[in-house]
Amino acid sequence: MEVFGYFGALLIGLVLGLTGGGGSILTVPLLVYVLGINPITATAYSLFIVGTTSSFGAVHNYIKGNVELKKGFLFAIPSFTVVYLTRKYIVPIIPDVMIKTSFFTLTKEVFLMVVFGIIMLLASLSMLKKRRDLSTETKSDSLFKFILQTVAVGFLIGLVGAGGGFLIIPSLVFFAKLPMRKAVATSLFIIALNSLIGFTGDVQNLDIDWQFLCIFTSISVTGIFIGIYLNKFLNDAQLKKGFGYFVLLMAVFILTKELFGL
Repeated sequence: MEVFGYFGALLIGLVLGLTGGGGSILTVPLLVYVLGINPITATAYSLFIVGTTSSFGAVHNYIKGNVELKKGFLFAIPSFTVVYLTRKYIVPIIPDVMIKTSFFTLTKEVFLMVVFGIIMLLASLSMLKKRRDLSTETKSDSLFKFILQTVAVGFLIGLVGAGGGFLIIPSLVFFAKLPMRKAVATSLFIIALNSLIGFTGDVQNLDIDWQFLCIFTSISVTGIFIGIYLNKFLNDAQLKKGFGYFVLLMAVFILTKELFGL
């Protein structure tokens, strides 16, 4: 199982390099179900693994001129704020058992995972759908919509506790109007900031196995460079479609598992 776990680490980096997202979708289930790590610890490890791996990818893409720092910070700053407020004030007040009848019980954990799956489903459909021409929008309208989308994404990321690449990329493509390749690169920059800042909150609260974490992360970093290399052989349309289908597949899996227990 440990061999499968380390192979999964390579896959995490590969997905991040190719699509700019999906790392957190793979990392937590891999750590919990394959390597048997406690879910709370796995969440913290995921932040470090995805954040560090994304950092290497972001630096590599920045050197190549693919990272839009201005739009990256424009997205990250309000996103950080809303994620923090959501995690601190909204998530804690959600009751452990939200609905309970003689036939049905909806727990907080199931609710959040279903919301997570629905968000992924909508994000994937938005990436696969042909978009109308946005060139007639004014710059101010586009910026206003971009900021609104950023706040909404920050809230959703805070609610479900994901890295959010599957939410960030559609925003960068459709509201910041970045081509898919630059959206992927800029997403890595935003994910790195989100994840590593989040991880600092766990350092003092958990007993961290740094040796395991560094080995796992190193393999994941290797994977992201492989993904970045393979990325050169795909065009924007292929990346967009591939990312959309990947997120759709994961959304169907999560919703099926949580709603029907399969």
